[in-house]
Amino acid sequence: MTRQLLLLALLAVAPAAWSAEPCAVEIHGTDQMTFDKAAITVPKACAVFTVTLTHPGDMPKNVMGHNWVLSTQADMQGVLDDGQKAGEALDYVKPGDTRVIAHTRLIGGGETDSISLDTRSLKAGTAYSFYCSFPFHSTLMKGSLTLGS
Repeated sequence: MTRQLLLLALLAVAPAAWSAEPCAVEIHGTDQMTFDKAAITVPKACAVFTVTLTHPGDMPKNVMGHNWVLSTQADMQGVLDDGQKAGEALDYVKPGDTRVIAHTRLIGGGETDSISLDTRSLKAGTAYSFYCSFPFHSTLMKGSLTLGS
């Protein structure tokens, strides 16, 4: 009986940061210029959230490269415009762009990259967009990210 009480006491003081919901997501960018997810919800209980971008296709990054970029919806077009000027060598993301909350590197077929973001940088009720900043890809490769309740 004492053992059971001890186990119950330990369970009662479990860390508050624990979450039954995953603090990570995997998203695929394909040779057909699509993401396999149109929406991502970040559980509020997660202090850090990791996005893993996988490119299951065969095409090289200079032809069909993909990245995953996160900004507010309002900043998306400016980030895309400046990213195009930055070019492939800089993953189509302007260096030091404060409008970019997080981004992966540009990857080609068969490659994977991950980025972890501090969820304290996200605000409930703000419209966030994720997208591929390779020129013209964002017309099809985009989605919304929200902070869960």
